Parts: sequence; C-alpha cells; structure tokens
Amino acid sequence: MFFPKEMMEIELIVPAKYLLAVTKVLSGHGVFHQADSSYPSLGSGNTWQESAAGYAGLERRIQVIMQALSIDEGQPQANKEFETMGDLDVIRSAVEGMEDEVKQATDQRIAEKKRLEQLESTLHQLQPVADIDLDISSMRNSRYLFSMLGQIPAANVERLQTSLARVPNVFLTLRSDISKPVVWLAGTQANADVLERAARSAYLSPLSLPEEYHGTPAKIIAALQTTIESTNRKIADLELTLAQIGKTRIEQLRALLWDVHASRVMAEAIVRFGQLRYTYVVTGWVQSDDMESLTQRLKTASKEILIETLPTTRSGFNSNVPVAMQNSKFLKPFQMLVNTYSRPRYGELDPTWFIVFMFPFLFGAMFGDIGQGLVLTLLGYLMASKKVKSLSGLSGLGGVVALCGASATLFGFLYGSIFGFEEDVHIFGMKLEPLWISPIHHIMDVLMVAVGAGVVLLILAYLIGIFNYTVSKERGHLLFGHNGIAGFVLYLSLLGFGGASFGVLPVSPTVFLALAILAGVGVLFSEVFIHLVEGHRPLIDGGIGTYLIQAGVELFEVIISMLSNTLSYVRVGAFAVAHGGLSQAIFILAKLAGGGEDGGFGYWITLILGNLFIIGFEGLIVGIQTMRLSYYEFFSKFFTGGGMRFEPLTLKPVQEE
Repeated sequence: MFFPKEMMEIELIVPAKYLLAVTKVLSGHGVFHQADSSYPSLGSGNTWQESAAGYAGLERRIQVIMQALSIDEGQPQANKEFETMGDLDVIRSAVEGMEDEVKQATDQRIAEKKRLEQLESTLHQLQPVADIDLDISSMRNSRYLFSMLGQIPAANVERLQTSLARVPNVFLTLRSDISKPVVWLAGTQANADVLERAARSAYLSPLSLPEEYHGTPAKIIAALQTTIESTNRKIADLELTLAQIGKTRIEQLRALLWDVHASRVMAEAIVRFGQLRYTYVVTGWVQSDDMESLTQRLKTASKEILIETLPTTRSGFNSNVPVAMQNSKFLKPFQMLVNTYSRPRYGELDPTWFIVFMFPFLFGAMFGDIGQGLVLTLLGYLMASKKVKSLSGLSGLGGVVALCGASATLFGFLYGSIFGFEEDVHIFGMKLEPLWISPIHHIMDVLMVAVGAGVVLLILAYLIGIFNYTVSKERGHLLFGHNGIAGFVLYLSLLGFGGASFGVLPVSPTVFLALAILAGVGVLFSEVFIHLVEGHRPLIDGGIGTYLIQAGVELFEVIISMLSNTLSYVRVGAFAVAHGGLSQAIFILAKLAGGGEDGGFGYWITLILGNLFIIGFEGLIVGIQTMRLSYYEFFSKFFTGGGMRFEPLTLKPVQEE
C-alpha cells in the first residue's frame, strides 16, 4: 500500500519452434513488462522489424477506412482468440480491395464538399449587393476598363479616395453600411496596377465570381442557391453509399483491425528479443503476484522453455525497475497529483496516502467556508460521476475537488463562515459561531498556527526521507545527507535555538547552537562522509579549496532553504485571512449595488456573483498554492522520483492503448 508493487525480474530461453506461442502468452494477459535483451539478434531480426512495420502500416490504413466509413474500432469479440500472426500479403490484398471500394465515393464526397464551400463563399460575398441592379459579369475581363466591386472598412473609404486623388477613377458607394459599405472602383486598364495596389492597401475585399455565372447579383444568387441544393443532395447520396458500405464491412474491418493490431504488438515484441542459434532470449519484469500464473501458462505453451526469476530488492537506486502502483480507485486522483511531480522510484515510499490527508487539509485551511465548500463538494461529485458532459473531461480531478470542498466545509465551521457571512447568522434556529477562531479577526494567531503546522509537516517530511534512506540501505545519505539525520538534526537545532532565544523553550540557546554546529559540520562535509561510508572513491572530486567553497555555499543554501520552507507555510494563514477579507469586500460592493443590506435584487445578485467569483478564481489560486506547498516544501525533503512506468505487453484494443 505504501510502496509500489513488488516486482520480479524474469529471463526466458525459448526454443524457436515455440516462439509465437510464448509471445502470445506474454502479450495476451497484461502482466509482462518487456525489457530489451542484452543478447544480440542473429539473422532474422530485420525480418521481424519489416513485419512489424508492415503490420503498423496496414493498421493505419484500416483505421483510415474505418474513419471514412464512420465506424468505431469497437471491442474484440469476447470469445475471440488470437491463434497466429496474420499473413501480410492476404491482409494487404483485402485492405486494398476495400480501399478501392471506398476511395471513389470518398473522393467524390470530398470534391463535392469543396465545391459546396466555394459556392457558399461566393453566395456570402454576393448577398451584400443583392439589391444592386447591375450586370456584374459584364465587368469581367474588360479590354479597356479596370473594375473592382467589393466591401471595404468604412474607416478606410476616405483614405482610399485621398490616395487616388491624382489617378483618374470612378468610386461609387453602392450600399452604405456602418462597418463595411459595398463600393465600386473603376478606371482605365493603364492605371490598373495603381488602382489595385491602392484598393488592397485599404483592405477592399473584391468580389470573386466564377466564370459560369452571369447577370445581376439577384439572378446569380438564385442560380447559386439552386446549385447548392443540388450539391447537398449529391453529398447526401454519397454519404448514404458510404453508410451502406460500412454496414456491410463493419465486422470484417473490426476483425481485420484486431488481427493486424495483435500481430503488430507481437512482432514489435519479438524484435526486442535476443536471438541465439536455435533459441530466443526474453527478459522483462513481472509483478510477484502474477509470477506463478504466468509461469504455468508459459510451461503450457512450451514444455522446453527455461525460466529464471530474480526477486528485486528495494535497496539501491533501482531506476531500471518498472513501477506499478497499487492504489485503489479512490486514490487515483491523488496518485495523479503525485505523478505530475514524478513517479516514485521502486525503492521509495509512495507519498499518495500523505497527499490524501495533507492536500485537502491545506486547501480547507486557506478556503474555509461552509457554503462555498459544499458547492465545491457538489462540483467535485459531478466531475467524478461524469453526469455533466461539459465536466466529464475533468473527471480525474473530481475526487480531489470533492475532498477539498469537504475540508473547506469543515474549516468553515471552525471559522464560523457561510458564503462569507460571519456574524448574526442562524442555521436551523442556531446562531453560527466559530468553533475555533475567525481568521479576519485574529490575524496573528492564524499566521502563527500556520507556521507551527508547517513545522510539523516539514518534520514529517524529514522522517519520511530518513525512512526511505533506511529502506534503500543508502547509509551514507541516511547519516549525512541534507535530508538525512544530519539535516534533520540541523533543522531541529535551529528551531530550538530560535525558540530558546525568544524564551519559548526553557533551555539555554547555547545547547542548541552547539548541536547546530555539530550537525552543520556533518552537512558541510556530507560528500566526504557519504563516499567514506558507502565505499566510493575518491572522497573529494577536485581540490580541497574548491570543495570547501562549494560545500560552504551548499550549507548556506540548506539553512536558507530550511528557513524559507518553514516561512512558506505562512501563506496558509495569509490566504485564510485574505479569504475573509475578500468576502467582506463582496459585501461592501453588494451594499453599494443594493442600497443597504436589505437593498433587494441588486444586493443579492452581487452576493451570488461575488461568491461564484471567489469559488472559481480564489479556489483556483488556493489550489495552486496548495500544490506548491506539497511539491516544493514537502516533497523536496524526501521524494526523489524518476521511476519508470510499468507498461505490460497487451493485445488490448487500439483505442485503449
């Protein structure tokens, strides 16, 4: 639960005659994470590579056909078993036949749709001049006359006339319009270049009319509408033809897609196998829970197969071990938050459970309000349930939003706030009063509590880091690392020195100062001590002078980081205060809009809009700040990350891959 699932490394020696049967077992159950074999392929590696490329190309072609026929990829038949890899030539022949069948209707539909777009564009251009009684086709290809009919921004009309003052022309406004009047510009062909450049610079959009249309705009519009109706009928007939083809071919296409996809997955897997003279070498990772059942299936597929397994310890860095998380569906949204920062390494603690409690706690402390919290809880539920289509894309965050809303509701009771109301509020006949304190009225108390909570969280982070080092058996980092015992003692001693100096602790500050110096020396020479304990040589990279300067700067950064990380939690209290202040500002605006607390419609509308603004805008900002505190203050003390995702071979449908 607190660590990724236990993994086992597996190596198989597979006789060539059982290659496909074993590959099918490895690919068909979603439990085997393949690794590249360290044995080079001898002979047929390129052949399998060519086969994989061939299957991939056919898979794309089948998907194009299905897209043209509006056929979804569907699911493999429940009783469908993948017996052997498909014959490339047979499948290619079948695909080419269906491509030819679909291509003609598809190409015609594309051509008709393109023509329809052109017709509608021409119609759109003509509609502004529909009432002009002028044969505009007569202005086309004139030997002596240059003519341009179109629309121009009203602000540019005077500028165009001024720029053409010295050029003989006729400029008429055929229809006035506030934004884009319809104008006609004419002149001699000798001045055509000058007139056209001036018109273009003034953003005059000319009317482009196909050659086959003649007469007045009204007649051309009528002809265009008739042609558009005819084109729409052609498109509808072509789509009906394609629908009939799809209905006939749907099962065949889905079966072909499944066979080609499964063949491609297996071929790509075989490419990564090592090949000896008569056998193949397969390496990878399997979850320990699945090892026994996989071993039985492999021995059923091949009695001559050799299987060697090696349990993987959690000690060491283990960057090459794939990480499979074992969290429940409830924890998936919070696991997503952790993975956004980084995936845990195989040997370190998964911080998801800590985020489940810490993230909503910090959010609620900054956004405490009963009413606004309940709204967020409802919003999170709707997101997670996918009952509202517009929110279904955010379903992954639904659980986080709902839990943060519930936390905000709880802190709302502690702060005595509901939709910003904090005084003289009665719920079910009972007066609402803070169960703890009101942040806006006890600012310093809230800020001090926030810093105290930050100290507790940072101490927890240090303890988790020490635990991780213990589990991974990195003894040098455990004892002398910045986030190990030496760093933890330095942090505690600095806290104690500050508390004793201000009289909070009844101990002499000298005791803590001596302890801080001792721990500081451990952190200062941490590289030397770590190399010494873990057996690395040389103890120092570079000269002693360079090392002392670098180590001194790092020690200074560590101390500054401890101070800044602690003070960063002030923002929890600051946002709680700001939340109350923003609510009071909304009430002031509401009174101005409604003429008093009982001002009526304007007062309540302002309150509703103000609360929606707080829930949306401030809720987003508080969420970002909560994420920042989780990532940079909390995770940085113990979470290394960099784990490799567990991606088992599987013959699952293409759209799920």
